[in-house]
Amino acid sequence: MTHQRPKILAIDDNPANLLTLGAALANDFNIQTATSGGMGLALAAQNPPDLILLDIMMPEMDGYEVCQRIKEQPALKHVPVIFVTALNEFESEVKGLELGAADYITKPIKIEIARQRIRNLLDRERLRQEVQKQRDLLQSELIQRQQAQSVLRTLSVAVEQSPVTVVITDLDARIHYVNPCFTAITGYSAAEAIGQNPRFLQSGLTPRQTHLDMWDKLTHGVAWKGELLNKRKNGELYWEEAQIAPVKTPDGVVTHYVAIKSDVSERKLLESQVRNLAFYDPLTQLPNRRMLGDRLNQAIAAAKRNSLYCALMFLDLDNFKPLNDSRGHDIGDLLLHEVALRLQRCVREMDTVARFGGDEFVVLLRDLNISAGEAHKQAEGVAEKILLNLAEHYSLTIVREGQDDITVVHQCTASVGVVLFNSFEGTQKDLLNWSDKAMYEAKQKGRNRVCFHQITV
Repeated sequence: MTHQRPKILAIDDNPANLLTLGAALANDFNIQTATSGGMGLALAAQNPPDLILLDIMMPEMDGYEVCQRIKEQPALKHVPVIFVTALNEFESEVKGLELGAADYITKPIKIEIARQRIRNLLDRERLRQEVQKQRDLLQSELIQRQQAQSVLRTLSVAVEQSPVTVVITDLDARIHYVNPCFTAITGYSAAEAIGQNPRFLQSGLTPRQTHLDMWDKLTHGVAWKGELLNKRKNGELYWEEAQIAPVKTPDGVVTHYVAIKSDVSERKLLESQVRNLAFYDPLTQLPNRRMLGDRLNQAIAAAKRNSLYCALMFLDLDNFKPLNDSRGHDIGDLLLHEVALRLQRCVREMDTVARFGGDEFVVLLRDLNISAGEAHKQAEGVAEKILLNLAEHYSLTIVREGQDDITVVHQCTASVGVVLFNSFEGTQKDLLNWSDKAMYEAKQKGRNRVCFHQITV
C-alpha cells in the first residue's frame, strides 16, 4: 500500500522562494503553492492541507491577516501554520502566535530544520486528531450510556408503577422480582415472594393441564397466555389473566421468565353472571328453557346411541294462581323456590330439573333401562316421589326489616305428564308437546297424579 505524503500549502508572493522551498521538500511532502494571500485562502478552502507555510510580508494581504482568516474557518482552524519570515523581532513572533501560528521559520530557510519542524507539527496534529477522535468516541459512548440509563430508569419506573403484576423468575422458577402491584393484588410482600416458586399462589383449582401446557411452551422458548385461579394471602380466590414469556439473550439463550398478570376476578364474575342470566332462571337458579333445550338434544343423541330410555316430565303446580293472587308475588316466588329445591332432591345428579316458565317445571331423566317396561317403572317411581315431596306442607316466611315477619303455611300438589323415548325419529319440540299433553290429561283426571304419553311409531 502506497503511503500518502502529507499535503503542504506554501503561500509566498515571491515565486523564487516557492520554487526553492518546493524543490527542497518535494521528496517528503506533496507541495502546493500560492503567490498571494487570497489565492492561498481559496486553495486551502477547496482542498484543506495538512500544514501551511505562510510568508508574513506580502502585498494586499499580509500573512497575519491570512492566518487570522484561516483560523476563523472551522475546516481549517486546526491546520498548523508556520510563519516564514525575514523578520527577527520578538513582537512579530508574539503577534503571530497570538493569531494561532504554530511555529516560526526565519529566512534564509535551513531546509533540514524546516523539514524536522514540519514533521514535528504534523505528528503533533496527528496526535491531536487521534486524541480528539478518542474524546469524541468516549463522548458518544457516554451519551449512549446516559441515554440507555435514562431508558432503564423510565422502564424501571414504568414497571414499578404498572397497574398490572410483573414477576420475573429464573429458569428454576425462583422469583427474582415482583413489582408493588403484585403485593397489592396477592397480599404478599416482595420479601415474602422473592426466592419462592410462584406455585405458592396456587389454589389447586386451576386444571393441572393448564400448568402442563404452560411449562411445555415456556421450556420450548415460546410465550404462553392463559387464565389461572389463584389464592391471595388472606385465602381469597382470584382470577388472573397471565402472559408469561421467556427472556432471551441476543443469541437466543433463555435466561429468565417474565410474567405480566392482571386480576380479572371482576370480569370473570360478570361473565358468570351473564352466563347465568343466559342459561339459568334468576328466581330458582334452575336451568332455563335454553339450557333445557341443549341438554334434551344431548339426551336424544345419547339415547339413539345406547338405546337406553330417557324420560321427559312436564310438571304444573295445582292451584298456584290463587295463592299468588291472594298472598302476593313474594309468597308465590318463595313457593316456586322451595318447589325447585324439592324437585332437585328427587332426582340424580346426572338428571336435569328446569323451570319452563311460571309454575311449570320440566324434569329430564337420562340413561334409564334399555327395556321400555323397566324404564316406565323407573320413571313412574321418580314421578310418584316428586308428587309426595311436593304435596308436603310449605312454610313460607317473608322477612320484613323493622316489622314482624309474615309466614304462610300452604299445601300444593302438582300434575305430571311423562313421555319415554330412546331411538325415536322426532324432535325435542315433539317430546315437550307430548309431555305437556300428558300433564293436561293428569289435570283433567283430578290433578296430583301422573300420566304417561305413549309414543306411536
